[in-house]
Amino acid sequence: MMTSKERMARTMRMETADRAPVMCQMSIGHMLLQTGFSPVEFWFSKERFAEGLLQLRAQYGFDGILISLHGHSPDWEKSIVRLVQEENQQVVYWKDGGKTVFPGDDLPQHFPKEKASNPSIDDFDPASVPERLDFIPVSQGLKFSIDPDHPYDIFGRIVAGAGETVSIHGEVTSPFDYFLDLFGMSGGFLALADEPDKSKEILQRFTQGVKRIAADQARLGIDALKISSPYAGAGFISPRFYREFVLPYERQVATAVRECGIPVYTHTCGAIHDRLEMMADAGVSGIECLDPPPLGNVELEEAIVRVGHRIFIKGNIDPVHTLLAGTRERIAADVRRRIQIGARGGGFILSTACSIAPYTPGDHVRMLVPLAEASILDKEF
Repeated sequence: MMTSKERMARTMRMETADRAPVMCQMSIGHMLLQTGFSPVEFWFSKERFAEGLLQLRAQYGFDGILISLHGHSPDWEKSIVRLVQEENQQVVYWKDGGKTVFPGDDLPQHFPKEKASNPSIDDFDPASVPERLDFIPVSQGLKFSIDPDHPYDIFGRIVAGAGETVSIHGEVTSPFDYFLDLFGMSGGFLALADEPDKSKEILQRFTQGVKRIAADQARLGIDALKISSPYAGAGFISPRFYREFVLPYERQVATAVRECGIPVYTHTCGAIHDRLEMMADAGVSGIECLDPPPLGNVELEEAIVRVGHRIFIKGNIDPVHTLLAGTRERIAADVRRRIQIGARGGGFILSTACSIAPYTPGDHVRMLVPLAEASILDKEF
């Protein structure tokens, strides 16, 4: 029997493994609800974050761990004025006058003392984008600061805790996301149309910073790296703009990672039916999430026919209608069908399409690995 690391490695190389690997990305809300950890500590403490990732991987039997946040500062508590524990959330008041609300089931929300407006691309100097990026744009308006003296401490802690048998994956954020974080959603998309050349110059500056982080992680001895690109689906950007403003820059990141000798895959949410081949053209080793209808518009069988011979596919259980709200019978039938489809082409990792939703029952998630293990005995395979 293969170890999780071996199983994942063979699958990401498009080779035959003993069964479909299982590895899901988990929402912060789900991890908080399942561990019961303090939301503030889970967000800022590398010790607590690592403990949560390791605990849930063991609980669910996943073949891999995704490290989505890095750069935790050991001095994060020194900037707090006070922490208020409320019924379903924690509120932190900072020395700079801002506050952050930490729900027990979702991402935090930060409220600065004075809200800064997004710059206009007309007045923005591309040279002002630093060579070293010091934050992760987790969501619109929510940033995770990267401590320059402790940028990758979390990786050593996870590797030491997981041992040599689990596949460890790092993560970087697409240059396109940094661009939208800088100018805002409306301003960013307008900038692409109004100032395409200047937009490309700024995107290239961000690309250099993302490549640096990606290469740094790849050299740490991890097994794969994910490029998070949630705003590159059809709900946000056309195929023409994808080819012009996303593909060239993610291709550079993918190339930098593969030159370090590890696989790299892209995560894009929602509708990507019209750009599957373009995503593969970025030189990645694989793609996720391939959201099925109604969350997206990708059917697994078609995706495998179109790009499954070129790259591995990680997906695509509906995390809402199936894993969260479905019965055990429905989950089992859906998972068996996806494994059966994925097994036809090889290079298939069983996963939720996007993150496991916060209130998904742990018992539902614990079904996935036994179903994958049972599939090797199914005569249909």
